[in-house]
Amino acid sequence: MSNTTGETMSKLKLKPGILTGNAVNEVFAYCKEAECALPAVNVIGSHSINAALTAAREAKSPVIIQFSHSGGQFTAGKFIDNSNHLASISGAIAGALFARAMAPVYGVPVILHTDHAAKKLLPWIDGLLAANQDYFSKNNEPLFSSHMLDLSEEPLAENLEISARYLEKLNKLGMLLEIELGVTGGEEDGVDNTDIDNSKLYTQPSEVLAAYDALNSVGSFTVAASFGNTHGVYKPGNVKLTPVILKNSQEEIQKQRSTSAKPVNFVFHGGSGSSPAEIKEAVSYGVIKMNIDTDTQWAFTHPIRKYMEDKKDYLQSQIGNPEGDDKPNKKYIDPRSWVHLGEKGMSERLVSAFKDLNAYQKFDF
Repeated sequence: MSNTTGETMSKLKLKPGILTGNAVNEVFAYCKEAECALPAVNVIGSHSINAALTAAREAKSPVIIQFSHSGGQFTAGKFIDNSNHLASISGAIAGALFARAMAPVYGVPVILHTDHAAKKLLPWIDGLLAANQDYFSKNNEPLFSSHMLDLSEEPLAENLEISARYLEKLNKLGMLLEIELGVTGGEEDGVDNTDIDNSKLYTQPSEVLAAYDALNSVGSFTVAASFGNTHGVYKPGNVKLTPVILKNSQEEIQKQRSTSAKPVNFVFHGGSGSSPAEIKEAVSYGVIKMNIDTDTQWAFTHPIRKYMEDKKDYLQSQIGNPEGDDKPNKKYIDPRSWVHLGEKGMSERLVSAFKDLNAYQKFDF
């Protein structure tokens, strides 16, 4: 894959389906060399999974499909009591199996992941680990590609100790771990950091070095380091991103541990609403994954809202509309008429994300 001579870099060839183990590491290594990153889209069921797969097929790129704790719950159905995380566990498993079934049909490679899991949500990860172990025993690969632990609210030593313990388990199954250092601002998935101490929004190079030392010998991992990231979308000027923190962290590890350039795979959280320039800079420093949720939520909802406004006279009852009191409205009230519009809107927004992340048409499959 080397591009040191200035020649055109050859595209990484991948097989459609779920990527695990060394295949994921190979994708991330290629992303760093090609200075591109993959969008990681939070999904809540088959409709958003289909939208993500459609976008990946058009972009000719792998996509990261991820479930949050509440996303897994919604996939299972909010009718189920989730006090013991059963809905979140079962829904994420069901969604993963759906993605596994559909990725080859769409003909795209997929990395299956789970999003933020704070300390109180470790039982959710434990349940998913059991599912991965069971799937591995039958198929010689895990159900998911990777999981995330977000222990950024805990002391650094505790964060890394627990993370190393879980990474050891994941590594035996050929899985990766994503950790978080520092806190992503804003509010998402029931976690409200809107009033967080500003200093916690910026991870220090010494913290990234500590994570490298604690995890590098255990298994493969990625780091969601905070550089002012904020969940959600805010007016320009309200969020101050400082991607150079990532560059400084890479250089610190390279200097202290005599590694190659950009030894850490970074993750960009709170990517919705970021400018192309900010995204490009972050990717140049070793970001290989960018989470996108708020933008895709809006992209799904907006065309449905427009449909409801445009067709309002056909949505008042099952029979009767401007064309006649006896005219049926079945084709208008059928959810398949408007849910698909949401899928198309979400897919189009994701294609834009692939382009912003320089991943568009960068792979071969």
